[in-house]
Amino acid sequence: ERMNVDEGIQARLRKCERELVVNFPVRMDDGKVKIFTGFRVQHNDTRGPAKGGIRYHPDVTLDETRALAVWMTLKTAVVNIPYGGAKGGVICDPKIMSQGELERLTRRYASEISILIGPEKDIPAPDVGTNPQIMAWIMDTYSMNKGYSVLGVVTGKPLEIGGSKGRLEATGCGCLLSARLAANHLGMDIKEATVVVQGFGNVG
Repeated sequence: ERMNVDEGIQARLRKCERELVVNFPVRMDDGKVKIFTGFRVQHNDTRGPAKGGIRYHPDVTLDETRALAVWMTLKTAVVNIPYGGAKGGVICDPKIMSQGELERLTRRYASEISILIGPEKDIPAPDVGTNPQIMAWIMDTYSMNKGYSVLGVVTGKPLEIGGSKGRLEATGCGCLLSARLAANHLGMDIKEATVVVQGFGNVG
């Protein structure tokens, strides 16, 4: 309303275009089968394919995934790149899972959401609890289902299979540059400033 945006556009941006909830089995290392819940939400793809990360965390919820998908739509629009917004996640604790369990979970989740993702539809990326290896498994699973290699189905994959150099550091560097510009705009001496860091993953 403050930006004088057309009511029809406001109404469209308030709702996500597509939401997929999947419940899928994964065989754990002890031989037991555990059911996991995952999400993939596409908020808006008006400007191009939806873009957004995948989180593996015990506290992932559908509501949070929706909110993060909205943010992705806004972020891609603000920097004027031809993408929309999406987000995904699986309710799990990757810190206590073995490499084999993570691979089986990832491949099954990738198969479940493959009806939504693709280079011209929705392009996942790493986020909290996921990494280039997980993106490689998603790419491999999607490619096997297609019958040919589809490198563009994810970003944030290892350099060896078409990843981008500097991808790991990019978000942190962007945060640093934004902080410098903000300090300059406010007339603040950044050498005298203090900061609060929430979490210390790749960005931190």
